[in-house]
Amino acid sequence: MRHHQTIVVASFVAIAASFSLPRMGAAQGAAPVATPQDVQWSPAPPVFQPGAQFAVVQGDPSKAGEEFTVRLRFPNGYKVQPHTHPTAEHVTVLAGTFLVGMGSTFDATKMIALAPGGFVTAPAEHAHYAQARGETVVQIHAIGPFALTYVNPADAPVAMKPKR
Repeated sequence: MRHHQTIVVASFVAIAASFSLPRMGAAQGAAPVATPQDVQWSPAPPVFQPGAQFAVVQGDPSKAGEEFTVRLRFPNGYKVQPHTHPTAEHVTVLAGTFLVGMGSTFDATKMIALAPGGFVTAPAEHAHYAQARGETVVQIHAIGPFALTYVNPADAPVAMKPKR
């Protein structure tokens, strides 16, 4: 259990630190407005396996109670193993095909393929998983703090595992 808690805490710290990334949108205090050219992609926080890219569109995902919007870009075949979040996660597919499944075991036969415009909500603390077919971009809207807890701690990326 202690190992699992360490991964969760380390994940939250790494995610919070990554939100110092540049944000797209309007000036301080103005409503966020952005064009696709405004998106500033960076490597995703280390709670994700290498290969994903990340952009903060609006808000600060590390702040409790604050609305935020982020985008994730995944290469073809990229998998996000079963995990949960402390708040509901609302996902809209912008490009590619996003395969999504609900449950604590990755089962490709139970995944639903969402094309651009597709939408899914994962309730708070509800295990879910995903895979990209083709380069895929999703937009996630939620209430902070953003945290991701893998159902199986062994699925956490190497960067998140405690050093011995």
